[in-house]
Amino acid sequence: MNASGYRESLYEAFAGADDLDSQVADALALGTDYLSLDVGFLTRVDDGVQEIVQSVGDHDLIRTGETCPLDRAYCRRTVEVEGSLAVQHAGSSSLVSERALRTFEFGTYVGARIELDDGVYGTVCFADEPERDVPFSEAEQLFVELLAKLVGQSIERRDHERELRGRADRLAREKQRFEGIAENSFDVLFRVDPAGAFTYASAAVERVLGYDPDALVGAAITDHVHESSVEGAAAALSSVLDGEAVEQRELAFLDTDGNTVALEVNATPIRDGGEVVGAQGVGRDVSARKERERELRIKNRAMDEAEIGISLVDGTDPERPLVYVNEGFGRVTGYDPEELLGRNCRFLQGEATDPETVATLRAGIEAHEPVSTEIVNYRADGSPFWNRVQLYPIENDAGTVTHFLGFQDDVTERKRAERLRALLNRVLRHNLGNDITPFMAFGEMLRTGEHDVADLGARIEDSAERLVALSDKARDLEELARRDPVHERLDAAEIVSGAVDDARDRSRPATVETAVETDRDLCAGIELRRALAELVENALEHGPAGSEPRVEVAAVDDGDWVELTVTDDGPGIDAMESAVVEHGRETALEHGSGLGLWLVNWVVTRYGGSFQVGPADDGGTVARVRLPGIDEETPVDEVARPPTLLFR
Repeated sequence: MNASGYRESLYEAFAGADDLDSQVADALALGTDYLSLDVGFLTRVDDGVQEIVQSVGDHDLIRTGETCPLDRAYCRRTVEVEGSLAVQHAGSSSLVSERALRTFEFGTYVGARIELDDGVYGTVCFADEPERDVPFSEAEQLFVELLAKLVGQSIERRDHERELRGRADRLAREKQRFEGIAENSFDVLFRVDPAGAFTYASAAVERVLGYDPDALVGAAITDHVHESSVEGAAAALSSVLDGEAVEQRELAFLDTDGNTVALEVNATPIRDGGEVVGAQGVGRDVSARKERERELRIKNRAMDEAEIGISLVDGTDPERPLVYVNEGFGRVTGYDPEELLGRNCRFLQGEATDPETVATLRAGIEAHEPVSTEIVNYRADGSPFWNRVQLYPIENDAGTVTHFLGFQDDVTERKRAERLRALLNRVLRHNLGNDITPFMAFGEMLRTGEHDVADLGARIEDSAERLVALSDKARDLEELARRDPVHERLDAAEIVSGAVDDARDRSRPATVETAVETDRDLCAGIELRRALAELVENALEHGPAGSEPRVEVAAVDDGDWVELTVTDDGPGIDAMESAVVEHGRETALEHGSGLGLWLVNWVVTRYGGSFQVGPADDGGTVARVRLPGIDEETPVDEVARPPTLLFR
């Protein structure tokens, strides 16, 4: 069978109605046959531990239920990489640890990680003790990746089906409970004479109020109502005796234990030859309804006052208009809730909104299924933020979806922290690698004695200083990230002068001019001074060679904002640095040389501002920081803005 045939067989293995275990067993057997490897296995990775979920082949340590620390497993690197990990000669490969090699003794290995919506589940792997004569082909690696994807889809499908079954069971139990309530519901039928004495009461009165129906005959109705309802009961009787019907009059009755029972009374006159001779009616126990109404009021108040955004969308209208949004929705998005009714939520989308995420939400809505995702949305002021959106279909009694209940939660802070950790890892890994590698060469030079020791010492010292500086910047950035943002009123002139003084203390002599052309303060945190000093120091450090650098620091009004600019006369910012700051990502070909600009971006965007770096009109570089401006009479809370995306 060729590669295409194996792929078709793989699809067939997962297309049938077999359970997941059978599908995986067939797929693993197919993989071992295709790859000519003896062992195939599915793992679950959780909290640094690898567990064998299923396996084929004969290996003492690769059996269902066997576990080992992830750092002793071949899968340690597999869960870290995109695509597949293929090792032809494990004994000489840096991708397999010595501990893993000693533990499992596999000479050949290929595997791929299994990803679910909520993260990495584990891996699917194939291995054999002999080393492989030829590398794994692209088709073989794609086969393993396809298998991992199909397993992941089957796991998610199984979990989803379990969730649906659980929900169906819960709904079935609820339905049975409510049917029991309906079967045992009752109304009290009664008659009273013109004096207000009972002449008849149905058997249900014993179940509702505890009275023997016969014992009530002759007793005044007002003797069995709470004092708060005596006047209402008398007025209702008077209306009926005047020939009028009474509808949905709520009266508080007393049961045999003295407890209050709310009855909704509907009554009409009893006529004899055209003369009203009494009243008859039905009393329905509405105590449960009253309690439900009270709970509903509490729930409505809870929804209205919840911190997270809650919305309700008309599911019968193709435009999916909003029919309800709470105040929390307004706090999350910055929009006036009253102005949003009748609009589709697409107004929250913008330039950085991922179309695939939008498609995920749309697919869940069209399929009438719950859907949860995180998406970049835009507030009313145009600032982007990460929105965790959860949508749930709401059905009527006929099972028709009439509405969608939505929850919106601003998770920008968490996403910023995740992005920052990723960036720190990439920058440190790259820069440390670049700066540590020369030490090996320096050692070789010292050992051979063929180079000037003083020159080597200076070069080692220079590399060490770069490493220390990088470490200090990373520590500063981590410390800033751990602090909670504190919005303050900052004097623009003091921030500018303080930042310039701080930068001068750490830099070479230079000409620094300042121009503060705003009467407003800045609404940000005190760490803004540290960020601005970083920009000034960076401008001084990269000034023109052979002459004293010249830097201008300015603050000007820009609508509701105050713009801070740092302009230098240096050679201009490297295109790579500018791209990294603007787009917030680093690839193998796109590494920032330092963490200073990351620090500036973190500080500025956590206070709802923006940061850009680019070429100045007259040469050199200009860094622009925009933050909310605040006048003397405006409270800080009215101007303070929530954090926006870490890089934009």
